[in-house]
Amino acid sequence: MPKRDDLEHRALQIIIGSGKQGILQCDLWRALGASSREGSRIALKLERKGLIRRDQELYDGRWTYRLYAKRQPASIDSILDIPCIACPDLNKCGVGGVPTPATCDLISNWVLKLVQAQSQGEN
Repeated sequence: MPKRDDLEHRALQIIIGSGKQGILQCDLWRALGASSREGSRIALKLERKGLIRRDQELYDGRWTYRLYAKRQPASIDSILDIPCIACPDLNKCGVGGVPTPATCDLISNWVLKLVQAQSQGEN
């Protein structure tokens, strides 16, 4: 029988892998090959440690929990199109320089575009 810490680690990896949609608690314990009781205990322990969030959900006429990781792995997707990469003034840019990141129109427009995309994705 695997150690509880190993199961907790595997459970957390599965929850993180489920992304923003999360995973049902019953699907988690099935993926772990654990009993429902053991799966519930693992989920509660991860929640108490502040690693996951549990939201109650009605699924197939039964109440269960959907589990979400509180932190997702870092991704470079958000900075792939940052204008600094192709900027001809990159070697001059910096605090006290001309231009500076604080006054750069390219960065300002890029940030505004990101914020708009995020707000549209939430609606």
